[in-house]
Order: sequence, then structure tokens, then C-alpha cells
Amino acid sequence: MSGRVRLVLVRHGESVWNVEERYQGQADSGLTAAGLEQAEVAAAELLARFGTPDLVVSSDLPRARDTASAYLRHLDLDAELDARLREADIGTWVGRTFTEIAEEYPDDLAAVGRGVDVRRGGGETFAEMRQRVWAALVDAGNMAAGGATVVVFTHGGPIRVAAAAALRLPSPGHLNFAPPVNASLTVIGYAGGQRNNSVVEYNSPTVRAADAARTD
Repeated sequence: MSGRVRLVLVRHGESVWNVEERYQGQADSGLTAAGLEQAEVAAAELLARFGTPDLVVSSDLPRARDTASAYLRHLDLDAELDARLREADIGTWVGRTFTEIAEEYPDDLAAVGRGVDVRRGGGETFAEMRQRVWAALVDAGNMAAGGATVVVFTHGGPIRVAAAAALRLPSPGHLNFAPPVNASLTVIGYAGGQRNNSVVEYNSPTVRAADAARTD
């Protein structure tokens, strides 16, 4: 990593609303039994690949915290909670099924697909999410010395925009990245600020189950 800080981004395990195909945003539905098992598998892989990290940071939403808990049980560390690592604020779309939103807001979904940064459900834009998420990662990276490993538990949306920000892709550059699967790992080489960062690894599954590929 040549003195860079290794930011290991972990998407949370499967949630109830992932299974029900509902938009979650900043609400929470809790991890399923499968999601709890995925968290354990991810914890084992994190330990095997990266050993003891220098810092653990997590979104403050329960599904991310609960995924982190499986990992933290093996460490003499607590996670720093950071609300900036939350999933996107999607306003009134929270809790609605994908089918309902597709029927009621086809124009908004079509615009998102074209790269238009609409406020889904009246919430925040992708650009706004990207700004807060990258700021959180910069702060985490700056807290660690060169060569350190920081494990970050977060959500699919933040991981996508973080990868785009690391590569300095113009917004909505996150559309170049597939939605991360549950309990997957993404590794960013953080070199400081906005320049010379890299995406070392993206969306590597720790759980090789077909139903792990649920978004949001």
C-alpha cells in the first residue's frame, strides 16, 4: 500500500427489508438470521485477511452496528460510530416496496438511471451523500498512520459513492459500480485528501450465496 491507509468497507448483512425488497434508507428493519450468519462469515474473513485493524468505524444504523458486532467480539476494540456513514436519506420512499415505487415514480427512477441526481422521496441527492461519506472516510483515514488498516461498516450506497470519490469520478460516477452484495468487502487505498487514492478491490463477496446480492 506504499504508506497508504487501507480503508476496508464492509456492507451490512442481509436485513428484513432486503428480503422484502423495500427501500430502507436511514430507517432500519434489523438483520435476518441469514444476515447475522453473514456477519459472522465476514468477521472471520476480515480477521484472516487483515488481522487486528488500527481503527473500526461504523454507521450508527442498527444493521451496520450489528454486522460490526460480530467482528468486534474478536477484538479489544470498540467501533467509532459516525452518522455520516448512513445510507442515503430517501424521504417518503422509506419502507415502500420496489414495485410500489416503480409504479408511482417511474419518471424519477428513469431519471436516476440516466444519471440525473434527483431527490428520491424528497431526501438527499447522491452528491450530498457522497460529500458526507467521503468526509467521514477522510477523517477516519487521517486518524490512522500510513500503512494502517481501518475497517468501516456501512451500506451499499455509501460504498458506491466512496469508490467513485476515491477515483475522482464526476458525480454520478457511482453508477459505474454495481451495488455491493451483503457482507461484501471493498478496499480503498487512501493517500490523503482527494488525490492519488485508489480502489484496490470492489464488492468481494464473503458469502457466496445467490441471495446475498440484495441492494440498499
